[in-house]
Amino acid sequence: MSVDGWNTVLVLGGTRSGKSEFAESLVIDAPVVRYLATAPEGDPEDTEWATRLASHRVRRPGSWTTEETAEDPRRLADVLASAEPNETLLVDDLGGWVTVLLDPDHQPADDVATIAELAEAIRTCSARVVLVSPEVGLSLVPTTPLGRAFTDALGAANRAVADACDAVALVVAGQPVWLKPTDHAVPAAPASTTATARVAPQPGPTDTDTEPTPEVQLPEVLTHPAPPAPNQEPGNPWAAPTMALPMVATGLVIQPGMELPMPDEYAGPQAVDRLATLDVPGAGLGVLDRVIGFAAATQATSTPAPWGSVRVLLLHGDHSGGASAGTVAGESARRARQARAGQGALARLAAESGASLQVVDAPTAAAMEDGPALSPEQVESALRYGWRLAEQAADAGVQLLVLGACGAGTEAAAAAVLAATAGAEPPAVLGRVITDSGEIDDAAWMVRCAAVRDALHRTRRSPRGAKDVLAELGGGDVAVATGVLLGATARRVPVLLDGPVGLAAGMVSRDLAGQARHWCLLADHGGHPAVRLAADVLGLTPLLDLRLDLGEGANALVALPLLRSVLALAAALPTHPSLGGGEPAPEEPEYTDEEYTEPDFAEPEPDGPGPASTGADEQPASGWRAG
Repeated sequence: MSVDGWNTVLVLGGTRSGKSEFAESLVIDAPVVRYLATAPEGDPEDTEWATRLASHRVRRPGSWTTEETAEDPRRLADVLASAEPNETLLVDDLGGWVTVLLDPDHQPADDVATIAELAEAIRTCSARVVLVSPEVGLSLVPTTPLGRAFTDALGAANRAVADACDAVALVVAGQPVWLKPTDHAVPAAPASTTATARVAPQPGPTDTDTEPTPEVQLPEVLTHPAPPAPNQEPGNPWAAPTMALPMVATGLVIQPGMELPMPDEYAGPQAVDRLATLDVPGAGLGVLDRVIGFAAATQATSTPAPWGSVRVLLLHGDHSGGASAGTVAGESARRARQARAGQGALARLAAESGASLQVVDAPTAAAMEDGPALSPEQVESALRYGWRLAEQAADAGVQLLVLGACGAGTEAAAAAVLAATAGAEPPAVLGRVITDSGEIDDAAWMVRCAAVRDALHRTRRSPRGAKDVLAELGGGDVAVATGVLLGATARRVPVLLDGPVGLAAGMVSRDLAGQARHWCLLADHGGHPAVRLAADVLGLTPLLDLRLDLGEGANALVALPLLRSVLALAAALPTHPSLGGGEPAPEEPEYTDEEYTEPDFAEPEPDGPGPASTGADEQPASGWRAG
């Protein structure tokens, strides 16, 4: 039950009473709505019934998701039982559900037991639920046995559901009357059936009964100097840490449907339009104008500035089992140690770009083919940990985050996440396995494919919610990266993605906060098939096609100086003179009397003495008088 006293509402009404519209108005403000359609499609030649169904579909906002339960009436109770807190479910309607329940195809069936199962699922459901049902108790008793069976079953269902729900409303001629509860306040009825009302607000930190988990100290932030030139003496391998800020527990609850900020919808187009007015030679910036639009939207200005403070988050989390086939044991840990010491490709690229570096150790994921990669508690902790990393960066004035990863088995984990969230085939999104000697290891690739296949088969009946995917398939690095994306979105910090872990986190974050992908920029797909597919699903167009293979995050850091240069150029160029832009007058050179004499524009004399020249007063051929 929600903090306002109800989580479940039954809306009753007769035919064309407006009950569905009223129920929809109760959930219209909810950030995530799952519409559970119970009615069968019916006879294809019944155009009147098809028109009724179409009118219901047209009214639904595009952000709602629709699930059909007509194939199996028992599935409705399963959906309610598996719903997560703060989801909002709209069931329309129980009349269609009873019709399917009485269908001969589902007989013999215990109708009374099935109705009791539904009532119990509603009573124990942790999500907000609004159910719509026809009220048949006021009509005449049907004259046919089938009609009487339907009326009896629906009347029994309405009574059981009304008893299980926290609130019950009866809609008559578009006017709602609250029947339950009668001893305390009820939800305010909208002024009309199209008005806005909410069943319950989003719960805050005080609305959850979960015990706070101990917070883990965040890793130190390292600032490495740029590598010295060959003719210079090397300095210290890395400077002292700039910060190591422990974050206090905030009671943060990461859940589906969070309302996080969006970039400025006007600043981006205005910045791109502004480019057309600048004094830019040639055809302009080409595809890099997307960088201008992205930076403008995330900075909320039509004249964005280059990112000054940049932080690289290198996630180190291994995956056990077949996901890591073909990798050398301990190699990822060696890469992480390198980065901490300011060595290796990523640390040196970060130093060249003046970016700080934070090496983040994520929980090691168990073999996904044998069982869950993480426990639910580990998923919650990893999400909050990533969020706190983003908060720490925002508090330190970081203007851009770069996500990188160096764990073993990350490609297979990303492929599993894509298969679960986008319906991809694992072999199509798993890149080839390259050994240290540069050879292709097809045997290891097949082991990885088999691990992902077995994991998907094991979880074929499991829920596909964001946290479920992270627990079953994603692992620690993907979970921490998801938390980083959510925390960065909450603090309006853009993120530069590069590689399978970051893109897998982007896919998972859609169910938690759809706004997160709008704060992400993809520098390069790196030739990785999983990155290409995830970018296409998320609507992220890669800016470059460098095809570097220096580890996740390297492409982004190679592209960073170019992106900064484009932003600096767009901010500094004046308006084109043809559009009213001023052009500074060239400065006249200053000369003293001894240095400068007026030029002689007369034609020069011939090089040697001739008939018209005595040779005594010849001038230099350059036309300038000698001083």
